[in-house]
Amino acid sequence: MSFKFEKMIIWQKAMDLGEATNLLAETFPKKEIYNLSSQIRRAGDSIALNISEGSILQSDPEFRKFLGYAIRSTAEVVTCLHKAKRRNYFNESTFELHYTNCFDLINMSIAFRNRLNPKK
Repeated sequence: MSFKFEKMIIWQKAMDLGEATNLLAETFPKKEIYNLSSQIRRAGDSIALNISEGSILQSDPEFRKFLGYAIRSTAEVVTCLHKAKRRNYFNESTFELHYTNCFDLINMSIAFRNRLNPKK
């Protein structure tokens, strides 16, 4: 027994990204606990949450809307990564790893959303 979204690659990758951003946020300075650390965690978790919420009992146009939220949350994670990099919270290779994961997930999510019928 499983939910439809649990079989979706984009949901699985979003879950992985959420956990990775959570671990990354733990390395930020304590002064960021209520700022950038919190923001990147919430944005990272929001991706999978929106994919799952949109997939349950929703029409394709409604699911497309929730996928749009997930895509925007992924872009928010990217911006948090840039902020953290500018503040020297991690090195370039750490940035590249997380950035690439976000880039891949956004492209997969857009491609998936484009396959959904906007009128059904």
